[in-house]
Amino acid sequence: MAEQRLFHAIAEQLTKLIDEGVFPPGSRLPGERELADRFDVSRVTIREAEIALQAIGRIEIKTGAGVYVCEAPPQRPGALPDVTAFEVTEARALVEAEAAALAAKHISDEDLAKLSALLDAMESEDEDIANKADGEFHATIALASGNNALVHTIEAYWRMREELPEVKRTYEAICDDDPKTRSTEHQEILDALLARDSDRARSAMRSHFHRMISSMLDVTEREALREVQERVSQSRERFLSGATH
Repeated sequence: MAEQRLFHAIAEQLTKLIDEGVFPPGSRLPGERELADRFDVSRVTIREAEIALQAIGRIEIKTGAGVYVCEAPPQRPGALPDVTAFEVTEARALVEAEAAALAAKHISDEDLAKLSALLDAMESEDEDIANKADGEFHATIALASGNNALVHTIEAYWRMREELPEVKRTYEAICDDDPKTRSTEHQEILDALLARDSDRARSAMRSHFHRMISSMLDVTEREALREVQERVSQSRERFLSGATH
């Protein structure tokens, strides 16, 4: 899995501390130097993280006065909802399956050729290239459906996939976990579109997302197990280290 940019990780940690009440609404964040020491990063990284949080309305940077936690996350037009990767994938399965069924009836030869090229790009070892090709693959099918409402909805789901940190992390985990299966599933979708078979396209797209949900459950289970094992290990070290009979 590709490494997250460091300031994104720091922004997520600061967000978590804000949500947990460590830095409550209206409070002033510690200075850059203190935060840099706390997270063991540079002051530049802290500054980038704060700029990112100001952009989404979680904090306000007041020149000469410090950085303050906003009283409440603002309701901005186009703001993304607080959803899980499971919710995003479930919704995509419902909507994109029907988009694929419509696309099978209307898709052009040019779009089919584009999908084939994107499928090749998805097999790149460069995760950024593969991920971009994945997004364009789904966007091309949405456009081929000829339904602008579907296009808008599918674009919104992709924003959730890419811009919500927890959703993005989960998607990256399952894509990195089984890239061969991802390519096979997209090939099945393309084959159905090449055959102009709406039912088959709908089924292939739905199966793709249902497999993703299953993979997410596997990843979530492994992470939960690892956390339990780490807690047990820490307890063992604390309570048994140096113990005498």
